[in-house]
Amino acid sequence: MERPKMAELESLETAAEHERILREIESTDTACIGPTLRCGSAGEPGGERASCSARGDAGGAPGGAVRGHRGSNQVTDTNRKLQNEGKELILAMQELRQCRLQQRNISATVDKLTLCLPVLEMYSKLREQMKSKRCKRRKKGETEGRGGRKETETKGGKKGKARRDRNERRKAGETEMKGGKNLDNIVSQQPRIGGGKKSKKEFSASSELEVKNTSPMSEQDSGILDVEDEDEEEEVPGAQDLVDFSPVYRCLHIYSVLGARETFESYYRKQRRKQARLVLQPPSNMHETLDGYRKYFNQIVGFFVVEDHILHTTQGLVNRAYIDELWEMALSKTIAALRTHSSYCSDPSLVLDLKNLIVLFADTLQGYGFPVNQLFDMLLEIQDQYSETLLKKWAGVFRNILDSDNYSPIPVSNEDVYRKIVGQFPFQDAELEKQPFPKKFPFSEFVPKVYGQIKEFIYACLKFSEDLHLSSTEVDDMIRKSTNLLLTRTLSNCLQNVIKRKNVGLTELVQIIINTTHLEKSCKFLEEFITNITNVLPETVHTTKLYGTTTFKDARHAAEEEIYTNLNQKIDQFLQLADYDWMAPEPGSRASEYLVDLIGFLRSTFAVFTHLPGKVAQTACMSACKHLSTSLLQLLLEAEVRQLTLGALHQFNLDVEECEQFARSGPVPGFQGDTLQLAFIDLRQLLDLFIQWDWSTYLADYGQPTCKYLRVNPTTALILLEKMRDTSRKNNVFAQFRKNERDKQKLIDTVAKQLRSLINSHHS
Repeated sequence: MERPKMAELESLETAAEHERILREIESTDTACIGPTLRCGSAGEPGGERASCSARGDAGGAPGGAVRGHRGSNQVTDTNRKLQNEGKELILAMQELRQCRLQQRNISATVDKLTLCLPVLEMYSKLREQMKSKRCKRRKKGETEGRGGRKETETKGGKKGKARRDRNERRKAGETEMKGGKNLDNIVSQQPRIGGGKKSKKEFSASSELEVKNTSPMSEQDSGILDVEDEDEEEEVPGAQDLVDFSPVYRCLHIYSVLGARETFESYYRKQRRKQARLVLQPPSNMHETLDGYRKYFNQIVGFFVVEDHILHTTQGLVNRAYIDELWEMALSKTIAALRTHSSYCSDPSLVLDLKNLIVLFADTLQGYGFPVNQLFDMLLEIQDQYSETLLKKWAGVFRNILDSDNYSPIPVSNEDVYRKIVGQFPFQDAELEKQPFPKKFPFSEFVPKVYGQIKEFIYACLKFSEDLHLSSTEVDDMIRKSTNLLLTRTLSNCLQNVIKRKNVGLTELVQIIINTTHLEKSCKFLEEFITNITNVLPETVHTTKLYGTTTFKDARHAAEEEIYTNLNQKIDQFLQLADYDWMAPEPGSRASEYLVDLIGFLRSTFAVFTHLPGKVAQTACMSACKHLSTSLLQLLLEAEVRQLTLGALHQFNLDVEECEQFARSGPVPGFQGDTLQLAFIDLRQLLDLFIQWDWSTYLADYGQPTCKYLRVNPTTALILLEKMRDTSRKNNVFAQFRKNERDKQKLIDTVAKQLRSLINSHHS
């Protein structure tokens, strides 16, 4: 137990000794450090260690050396540990120092580069322009900066500059118009500067640099904008790429430095007003080609693109009020020129192309903030002219269709042909579909052709309304008005001309009536067609309807009247062949040959009328019979027929009976009873009166509703009676010697006297 205690005491003493040595090292001067360490390393305890440290003699060296060696090892270990522990800290401090040095360098570099940026930017732009060959090339003999150009230029030189000025305006305008073809690409932000990449800020910076590095130029040249030489470029150039604005910028700078900025501003505006007036003068033959209009628009657009660029790249050289004033003048002159020149256009395609060009012109300038409502209002005026040119064109189309038609029902040999016709024209007939092939449509070829051309006309009208910023209702109304004009004026005139032609026959007239009936029915499909292509909502459809359906009614009525007239003319032609022997003592055995032929013609004609509307066929038949009856009566009453025998009257009666037989045969279905026979009632009663010599009945019952001879006019009876009395006197020289003849003559005289009395009493 004592050994551990002793060891523990020794360790405590050793630790205390170490502390003492360290304190001694710290408290003594540097000369005593060596002996002290040696004493410490010797390890002698007690007074020897103390005397050694105090005296430094040899008797204490071994023990101090031992103790010093031990202390040295501990210090070395401690130092090594400290060095190892401090390496990471030293490395971190070195990295921190390096980062702070880099930060200072970067900050200094940024400051220096910021000062150099303007120069670097301009150098980059110069390299870019030189690479794309947009750098200005100087001609031989031209001084640097153009400052040395002579003010006493020749007239030819001035004209050359003026031509260059016009060309550059036109080129800039053409570029802008081309850029505006896609309406989605039209300027969305204001202000717009051409089609290039440079911004207003870049232009200002570049122009300033040019002003500082060029010499002044004469006032004479300050109003002329020079054109740069162009090579082929992949990018679409803008105004700044096509026009050299540097002369304006330089002069503005020079005058500003000289304190005469207002003088230059006044001069610039005055010169530009003069140029505007020249630009706005259209060429005399502008209306002949679209290219004439295009050049005119290009130079106007170019002029205002240049002014817009000047407005946004200079401060006060021009202002909005000045540009607005120029635009008002330009707008009025442009509209006046377009009204005049467009009135000469007779080709609808050219008018349509002109409209598209005006829309592009208006949209391009609207992109620069110019008001263009008046241009769109003027386009509505041009729309009326476009409609007129279309009507003239379609008049020729309709004439060709009507002239080339065979006026026969369309034959159908198979299902494909049938479906093709039905696809061209809206026609449905369950009975016709059931019939086997071959079969016929009731109408001729001009029906589907005319219907198709009406639709083509509607499409042509729709083309003009595109891009006019009109509502669907306005477009619908415009198309309906134009289509009504097509029907009521153009197509109507064409149909009327066909109907009134001298060589038109009854077959053609009948077919025209059938055709116009079907076209009239198709108008409701045209109504739906217009509504569909204009996308107008059914509840917002304008009140304008296709009243052009009256065209087909009028044409049909005209054809009907023409049929009646034509039939009557044919009847008259047959009657001209009549050759009655008015002095014949006895009648023939049958009706006259001319009348038999006439009745045959009427039968064949009315057989064609089966496809006509019922009332039309009935009216035509009744009209023909009435005209035949009236014409036959006129034959009896002609002044040239002075004498008439009873035998001739009997032959005439045979002819009238042939007519009555035709009426009873029902040549046209639909007549009730003896309605058609009533057309010959006047002739029948007159002939019965004379053949039966029933004057007593006629004179006794005259004027009563139940009179047997109610349709016999006393004047007509008297004329015919006079013709028979003259015959008796002339052919019977010895008639006064025969009692019967004398009695008959007396009776004729008595009847004639009574007829005159009736006539006089009737007139009174």
